[in-house]
Amino acid sequence: MDHERLSRTVAHALRHEPWLYELEVDGEGWAPLDQLVDALRRHRPAWSGLEVGDVEEMIRRSEKERYEIRGGRIRALYGHSLPGRLQREPAEPPGSLFHGTDPEVLSAIRSEGLRPMGRQYVHLSVDRETAEEVGRRKAREPAILRVDAGAAHADGITFYAGNEKVWLSERVPAEYLGTA
Repeated sequence: MDHERLSRTVAHALRHEPWLYELEVDGEGWAPLDQLVDALRRHRPAWSGLEVGDVEEMIRRSEKERYEIRGGRIRALYGHSLPGRLQREPAEPPGSLFHGTDPEVLSAIRSEGLRPMGRQYVHLSVDRETAEEVGRRKAREPAILRVDAGAAHADGITFYAGNEKVWLSERVPAEYLGTA
């Protein structure tokens, strides 16, 4: 089983276009796990023998915590581009978070703040290393911003826990951003 390809396909199905897989995703991003497995079998003939255990194994092997399984349902923890906003519980963030980005967009970020840009939430990292890794998807030498999440939260900006390394926010105004 190619777990990387499986993970990418599950991400596409749960985060971006569940309708292509004939999946019903609820307001919190959950879909029945057995329906996802059936959809993946139909989507890729080579996966005709795919089982729930294969999806569970893919999640266990992943270096990043991207999915959650509970009560026979599965959801992606972050990265959604679905219309509408998934329901999340607000949480108090760590004092500082980080964001890796392309240096070419720094001037816009410094004036407008961080915005979701086609996703549902702005993605923030708990450490500089994770922000650098994420930023390298956008630029060879990413710019790393420090987010004063403690002050932003105290001023009413809402944050949500994505997983152990990722926090989410609907926006982060420029006054809470600095150089890491």
